[in-house]
Amino acid sequence: MTKRERVVRMSVEQPLWRALTAYRLLTMVYAVLLFASAYKKFDRPWIAVCYLAVLGGWTLVTLPKVANAASCTKRFLGADLTVACLGILLTPLADAHARIAAGGPTLPTIWTAGAVLAFALKGGWRWAAFASTFVAVANLVQRGEPTRDTLHNVLLVWVASVAIGYVVEVARASEATLARALEIEAATRERERLARDIHDGVLQVLAMVQRRGTELGGEAAELGRMAGEQEVALRTLVSSGLARPSRISRDESLGALVAAYEVEEPGADEGELDLRTLLAPHAGSRVSFAEPGTPVPLPVPAARELAAAVGAALDNVRRHAGEGASAWILVEDWGDEVIVTVRDDGPGIPAGRLDQAEGEGRMGVALSIRGRLRDLGGSAELVSVPGQGTEVELKVPRGSTQ
Repeated sequence: MTKRERVVRMSVEQPLWRALTAYRLLTMVYAVLLFASAYKKFDRPWIAVCYLAVLGGWTLVTLPKVANAASCTKRFLGADLTVACLGILLTPLADAHARIAAGGPTLPTIWTAGAVLAFALKGGWRWAAFASTFVAVANLVQRGEPTRDTLHNVLLVWVASVAIGYVVEVARASEATLARALEIEAATRERERLARDIHDGVLQVLAMVQRRGTELGGEAAELGRMAGEQEVALRTLVSSGLARPSRISRDESLGALVAAYEVEEPGADEGELDLRTLLAPHAGSRVSFAEPGTPVPLPVPAARELAAAVGAALDNVRRHAGEGASAWILVEDWGDEVIVTVRDDGPGIPAGRLDQAEGEGRMGVALSIRGRLRDLGGSAELVSVPGQGTEVELKVPRGSTQ
């Protein structure tokens, strides 16, 4: 059994569902016994007998429906609330007016609270408030006019059910957080184990090839440089568990072999994608990648567009900052927005150069970067000081990417 399975089995919800099952059975029996003790005082006892027979059968037949949240459907909840409210409204037809005026119980009595609690366990405090309101209206109609006892009972059910619904919501959120934390812990331990194994073998070999290639010079130096880049990429893979080497291609303009990476993406533009999986492959000997320790989920189209904008920014670094320039990628997740910063140590962009390039028809920054971010509802800010490099800050609000 995995840690996540243990978390699910430790859920605080299941004991609450078992308690609700027991509550419904006990209160059903209580309603029957309460009627039997005052049978002769009813004006039309046959109405009460018919209703309580339906209530007893309904309670027994629907026991599987209150076993867990999955089986407790909206249709069942609606029918259950109808049975409870119907019993309240039938009370004036069955019971004596004097007993009702004196504050006598309704036909379902406290069984009604079980129907409201089912709403609370299934949907949280909002569902509980909805069901409690229906019960409150039924009680007020049944009494004819609001009394202190009636208002007291209605308010008690409303507050208790809303409080339980809120507790259930908090418990669910806590369990989800705990399950995610356990997954991250397990993944971290596995990466650490892989890192130890790889460090003892592959990384040491690549480091040795880099050193020997540099010492020998010539074609061996080029192989050493490639080995150094592969070592950096592999260290990124081990530390983040995101990128994976996919193929080696030949860059004819450089006359040398360079590594290329691809990231597995979902087949459809649905769901969410961890932005880190798209940006980690950019890391290399001259590109540093800093990421949060937890996933940065974005809708798949938004994640791809943001990654493409980062790629365009890095292309500008390679083209305009020079061969020796280094770049840094920083990913920040602020909850309501995701910020990716691309910075380089190149010569910077002269004042007015971007406007001139746009006027000449070169739309790299305008379309590949700012255009993409604008379509996502975000923004792209470019700050460049001649001689001090360039910084591009890409912001994507989460609300606009749904």
